[in-house]
Amino acid sequence: MNRVVVTGLGCITPIGNSIADFRVSLFNGTTGIAPFPHYPEAPGDTQGFRFTQSAAVKNFDAREHLDSGIAVATDRTTHFAIVAARQAALESQLTAHYAPEKIAIIVGCACGGRQAEETETIKLYTQNSRVHPLTVIRTMASAGASNISIEQKITGPTLNISTACSSGTHAIGLAFQMVRSGMVDAAITGGHEAPLTFGFLRAWDSMRVVSPTQCRPFSADRDGMTLGEGAAMITLETLASAQARNATIYAEIVGFGFSADAGHITQPHAEGAASAMRQAIADANASPEEVGYINAHGTGTQANDITEAAAIHQAFGPRASQIPVSSTKSLHGHSIGASGAIEALATIIALKENLLPANTGVTQIDPAIHLDVILGSPRSITPRLALSNSLAFGGLNAVLAMRPI
Repeated sequence: MNRVVVTGLGCITPIGNSIADFRVSLFNGTTGIAPFPHYPEAPGDTQGFRFTQSAAVKNFDAREHLDSGIAVATDRTTHFAIVAARQAALESQLTAHYAPEKIAIIVGCACGGRQAEETETIKLYTQNSRVHPLTVIRTMASAGASNISIEQKITGPTLNISTACSSGTHAIGLAFQMVRSGMVDAAITGGHEAPLTFGFLRAWDSMRVVSPTQCRPFSADRDGMTLGEGAAMITLETLASAQARNATIYAEIVGFGFSADAGHITQPHAEGAASAMRQAIADANASPEEVGYINAHGTGTQANDITEAAAIHQAFGPRASQIPVSSTKSLHGHSIGASGAIEALATIIALKENLLPANTGVTQIDPAIHLDVILGSPRSITPRLALSNSLAFGGLNAVLAMRPI
């Protein structure tokens, strides 16, 4: 079994469109959450929403990064995927060192091309207009994976995973297993999503789980999640190969656990999340005592935060309250299929920098949580093992275990 390391990073996020900018925002606690725009093409107004904020990517123009033909033929979510993957591939130089058929592309995207779909649907149902001939390829959830393959000339196993909010984490976990087993030599993996459309926001507004103020994970006064968008991509290869070619190594992925609650489509169960954490630790051939940081799913909803805290207590027993925990969703929002990848990226940077990000925007922790939630400033610690949790609707849980190297 190969040891698997991260050698390239890329991102397009509400807190930075480069790794350098993302890192600064992550440790400075600079949030990307802001009022969302008016949607002039929508058959309604945002005035009736219970919430008014989202975490959108800023200062991103696809035409500055992509050929005009690709920019037109693809949706915003695919734009994010291509550019973030390009950043990671350029840094790691994977395609210069591995045969194209021995590199995998495994990415997570749950919502597909929402902007293209809604734009054409509005025209269809309000004007009985013809639908644009590129609508199908713009809306495919797998368009991101395919276009990364095309741009990077990679012919190895390529697929998209759609498991709601765990999509990006499942994708990284599968890519890790493929490299570890020797099925492929290397992989580009992560998640991407651009769902901030009028219809998507309206649908979530109806669920009444979005914060009318701002996401505050684990806070005593938390009142819901904040929706976001973006992409994060990483490159994986074996430790031996990375060392042989003197590549930059950010962290080692050592374990992956995933489970299903088999309980309720929206209400999380602590047992399922606890099982995924235990699996990730066991897969890493580690002990619970080694875990020194948990990047929590931490959506800021009443149900998720209390259930995830209970899962951590189930997985770690009396030691749970001693493990530093934070959620970065108060910075970059909840980007559905991309969220796990963005949070894995934050964890990787934390391990590289020996600095754990704070749980921004929270001053008083819910006393029912009983966890060591990092408040205020980042905490200077080098954990022996870190977990990154994703707990999705449908009871689909995924957890990555990582080590500094």
